[in-house]
Amino acid sequence: MPKEDSIVGELINFRGLVYSPINEQGVVFLFGRLLEDLNMYIEEVRIKYPDCIARRYTGTGWKKVYIEFEYLSSNFIQHKHNPKECDIIVCWIDDLTPEQKKLIEGIEIIELKSLIKDPEIKNRQIKAPEKEIEKSEYDLTHHFIRSNVNDNVKQLYNKLHEEILKINPEIFRKFSRTAITYYSPEKMFIFIRLQKTSVKIDIYTNQQNLENMRNYTNHENWGTSTIFDEKDIQNLIPSIKKSYDIMKQAVKNNINTGWFALTPREHLEEGEETEEV
Repeated sequence: MPKEDSIVGELINFRGLVYSPINEQGVVFLFGRLLEDLNMYIEEVRIKYPDCIARRYTGTGWKKVYIEFEYLSSNFIQHKHNPKECDIIVCWIDDLTPEQKKLIEGIEIIELKSLIKDPEIKNRQIKAPEKEIEKSEYDLTHHFIRSNVNDNVKQLYNKLHEEILKINPEIFRKFSRTAITYYSPEKMFIFIRLQKTSVKIDIYTNQQNLENMRNYTNHENWGTSTIFDEKDIQNLIPSIKKSYDIMKQAVKNNINTGWFALTPREHLEEGEETEEV
C-alpha cells in the first residue's frame, strides 16, 4: 500500500484540533469549536455565498449575521465576493492591508489564529468520557466566594455593573472562572477581577491615554485601574464610556483588539526585522 501524503499546520492542540488550519475546511471546524465564546449559534451552513447564516447575541436579542469562511482574509477579495451581502469574514490569518480593508468597510474580520490565544478563550482538553468531570456554571456568587470579598466590594461591583449597562443596553457580561467580562456586544472591552477589598478593572484603550487609567507596558492596547470606593467608580465612568467608543470604532475598522494583538509599534518593529533579514 503506497504511503499517503499528509501536510499539517503548526501544532496548536486546541479543543480537539491538533494542528492549525491549512485550508478553509479547517477554519470552519475551528469556528464551530468557538461558537460559544463568540456568543453565536449557527442556523445554516451552505455551499453558496455567503457560507453561513448565524445569530449573534447583542445584549437585547439574537441578530442575524452572514458569514464567509476563508483561510486568508485576502481570499475574500480574490474571490470577488459582494461585500454588501456579508457581515463577517472568519479566517485563520487576516492578511488584508489597510487599503484593502477600505474596499470592504463595514465587514468585521475574525482572525482565529489570534483569537485562540486570548486568555479568556479557554482550551478544554479532550478526555475519555468516563473521566470527564462535570463543572458547575460560574456566576456572581462564585466570584464573591472565590475572592472572599467583603460587603463593600459586593456593593461596589453591583454599582459598577449598573453604570456599565447604562452606556448601551446591548452591552452584556459573561462569567469565567477567574474574571467577569463585558462585551460591546461584538467584542470584550472590560475585564474585571474581584479582590478581597477592591475591584480590579482592565479596559480596552487602543494605546490612548484615558483618565484615571494606567496603560500596561506589555499589553499597550489595554489599561488598568483599581476601585476602592464609589468615588473611584464615578471617576472611571468617562474612561469606560470612551473605551466603549474606542472598541466600536476598532470593530468598524477591523482592528485586532485581542490581548495579544500586535500594536502599531510592534507591527513597525516586525517590519523592520523583516527588512533586515
